[in-house]
Amino acid sequence: MSTVKHAHRAATVVFAALILLTTGLVDPASAHGSAINPMSRNYGCWKRWGSDFQNPIMATQDPMCWQAWQADSTAMWNWNSLYREGVAGNHQGAIPDGQLCSGGRTGGIRYAALDNPGAWRATNLSNNFTWTMHDQALHGADYIRIYVTRQGYNPLTTALRWGDLELRKDTGRILPGVGERTTDPVLNGVSISTDVTAPGRTGRHIVYAIWQASHSDQSYYFCSDVIFPGGQPDPTNSPTPAPTTPAPTTPAPTTPAPTTPAPTTPGPGTASCSATYAITGQWSGGFQAEVRVTAGSAAIRAWTVTWTFANGQTVAQSWNTAITSSGSTVTARNVSYNGTLSAGGSTTFGLLGSWTGSNTAPTPTCTATT
Repeated sequence: MSTVKHAHRAATVVFAALILLTTGLVDPASAHGSAINPMSRNYGCWKRWGSDFQNPIMATQDPMCWQAWQADSTAMWNWNSLYREGVAGNHQGAIPDGQLCSGGRTGGIRYAALDNPGAWRATNLSNNFTWTMHDQALHGADYIRIYVTRQGYNPLTTALRWGDLELRKDTGRILPGVGERTTDPVLNGVSISTDVTAPGRTGRHIVYAIWQASHSDQSYYFCSDVIFPGGQPDPTNSPTPAPTTPAPTTPAPTTPAPTTPAPTTPGPGTASCSATYAITGQWSGGFQAEVRVTAGSAAIRAWTVTWTFANGQTVAQSWNTAITSSGSTVTARNVSYNGTLSAGGSTTFGLLGSWTGSNTAPTPTCTATT
C-alpha cells in the first residue's frame, strides 16, 4: 500500500538557476523524478552541492559526488531525467551488468560516473523502511520495482550487477497524480511512498528501483546507497579463539608462540596481483578511466599499481585509491577499505584526467603484500 511523504526542500542559488535557464537542461513541463528518500546518487549530489558545486572541499567531504560533478555536471542538474525509452519491460536486456546506476549509460556518458563503486554518501535505514520517490510531472506508474542488494555484495568495490539484486517490492499500478502534493517549487509534483522490507541485511547496500512511468514507455532507474544496522564481524577478530587450542599442551610458553610464526606462514614471495586499465569515457581535453586490481593465487592485504603515461596525460581526481604522480609516472595505492583481497578477488578504482593530442591507455604493473 502506498502512502505519501513530503520531500526535502532543495537549496538553489541564482547562479545555478541561470545555468539551468540558459542551457535548457531542465524543462519544467517535461520534468520527471527520482528517489528522494533514500536519495538517489545524482539527486543526493545535486541536493547537497547544487548551490555550491564548485567548492573544492567536496573532493574530500564527498569524493564520489566530486568525481561525478567533474565527469559531467549535467547528470546532477538533470537528476530527474535518468530514464530510457522503448525498453518494453526487458530491463536486463537493455542494461548491462555494471551499468545499472546509469540506466545503461543512457544519454551517452552523462550518467556514467554514477556506476562507479565507492564510498557514496549513504542513508541509515532499518530493515523495514519507507522508500519515497518524487513524480514531478504526475506520470503515475505501471509499476515501481524496488530491489535491495544481497548480503555479501560490497558497493565500495563492485559496480552493481543484476545478480546482486533481490526484488523486495512491486507496487503495481499507480494512477497519475496519486501521491502527496508539494508546494516546493523545485520538486513541484507528488511524492509516492511505499514500505519495503530487507531482512538479513547488515552494513552497506544499494536500494535499486525501476519506475515504469505510465504516460509512455519510459523507464527510470535509481541507485540509492544505504546502511542497514549491524555488520559482518571483522575477519581480523575471528582468530582470537585460536590460541586456546594449543594451550592445554603447553600452558604458558606456547601462548605467544602462534603470534610469531603466523605472519610468515604465507611466505614473502606468494603475494602477487595484476592490474588492467580501461578508458571509460573521453571528451575534449578530459577523460575518465577505471583500473581493476586482481589478487593472484594468495590473499593480499595491500597493493600498489604504477604506470607511465606516454602522451603527457595528467590525473586530476581519483577515488578508491591514493594517487601520487612524478612526471609521467603515476603510483596508485589502496585505501583503508580495499587493500585486503582474497585469492583471485578484485577491486576497482577510478580517475579523471586531462589529455591533449592523444590518449593512449598505459599498461599498469601491480605489486602486493600479504
